[in-house]
Amino acid sequence: MNTSALAQTGRFRARRAARGSVTEGAARAGLAARGVIYLLVGALALQIAFGDTKEQADRGGALAAISQKPFGAVLLWALGIGLVGMALWRLSEVFFGSVGQDGRSARKRLMAAVRCAFYAFVAYSVLSFAASRDQSGGGSSDQQSRDATARALEIPGGQWLVGAAGIAIVAAGGWIGVRAVLRKYHDKLRLGQMGPRTRRLVDITGVAGGAARGLVFAVAGVFAVRAAIDYEPDQAKGLDDTLRTFADTPLGPWLLVCVAAGLVLFGVFSFAMARWRRV
Repeated sequence: MNTSALAQTGRFRARRAARGSVTEGAARAGLAARGVIYLLVGALALQIAFGDTKEQADRGGALAAISQKPFGAVLLWALGIGLVGMALWRLSEVFFGSVGQDGRSARKRLMAAVRCAFYAFVAYSVLSFAASRDQSGGGSSDQQSRDATARALEIPGGQWLVGAAGIAIVAAGGWIGVRAVLRKYHDKLRLGQMGPRTRRLVDITGVAGGAARGLVFAVAGVFAVRAAIDYEPDQAKGLDDTLRTFADTPLGPWLLVCVAAGLVLFGVFSFAMARWRRV
């Protein structure tokens, strides 16, 4: 191999290594940012269960809680930048594939594209909040859900569209919960770097946290389907109202306590993913 070819090979490897380092850093920052949001949402839900707060148990409520802390503005910007990193990581998976044997499949790339769009929206909302310091957090998730449902119901075939979206959310919640219970996340973790005790703790947070997250998604989807059937946008619920409905069951606030604790555990699990996930 001549000197020119060796130089080209060296430059290619250097670019690939640099891209890998940037992608890994973005992914870990994004997972940590996700963990902060779930920790705060879970903590707010716990306060609601015990009647200690009127704050919204959703992203807006979490951002408002951060803004009231010392160096809150700095934390908000850091959180938003971390979520931008999450979106960029998912975008890289669209173009270059993800880890795993089928990481370059069309299905995986499509899922990465959906996740990229979702986290880009979340990052935008967080950065907008950081820039404006609007204490409403850009509006509650409940009002946003009702407004979006109302607009969708007004278009031709809107009932079918909202119903299909609700069913998709229910299915996504079930998929999230089942994968968590089956510990499918093991395929993405560097388990060899964990001790037995650490692995047990990660499994507790991953299973309980993933199951709680899946349940919340599924219940929110059920409300969307109900809104479509009744042709009533107010039946749709965001994260805050969905969590509050758990307190209205015969089990009282204790079901909400369990779900809220699960969301806190998912926040901790996100930190574990930030530390040990293969990127």
